Amino acid sequence: MSGLLICAIVAISLALVFYTIGVWSEHKEKVLKKLHVLFFGLGLAFDTTGTSIMSVIAKEKTETNTFAMQMHQITGGLAILLMLAHFLWAVYVLVKGSEKARENFHKFSMVVWSFWLIPYLLGMIMGMRG
Repeated sequence: MSGLLICAIVAISLALVFYTIGVWSEHKEKVLKKLHVLFFGLGLAFDTTGTSIMSVIAKEKTETNTFAMQMHQITGGLAILLMLAHFLWAVYVLVKGSEKARENFHKFSMVVWSFWLIPYLLGMIMGMRG
C-alpha cells in the first residue's frame, strides 16, 4: 500500500468521523450550534483532501473506467457539493437564521450525511476488491 493511498484513507476516515460527529450531535441536540458547523467544516475539508488524493491515484491506474468507479466518482462529486452547500447553509442559519431554521436544520443534515455514505461505502467496497 502506497503512502499516498494511506494518506487518502486516513483523510476520508477522518471526514467520516468529523462529519458523523457533527451531524449526529446536531441531530441529537435538535438545534444547530457553532461546534456542529466546525465539525461539518472539518468533515468537508478532510473529504475534499482525501478525494483529491484518490483522484491522483486513480489517474495512475488504467482500469478506472468501470461502472462502479463511474458511480463512485459521480456520487462522490455530488456528495462534496452537498457537503459544501450544507456547510454554507449551516453558517448562514447560525449567523442570520431564525430559531425555527436552527431547529429544523438537522433534517437536511441527515439527508446529506446519508447521501455521503453512498460514495464512502462504494469506495470502501471497491478498495477491498482490489
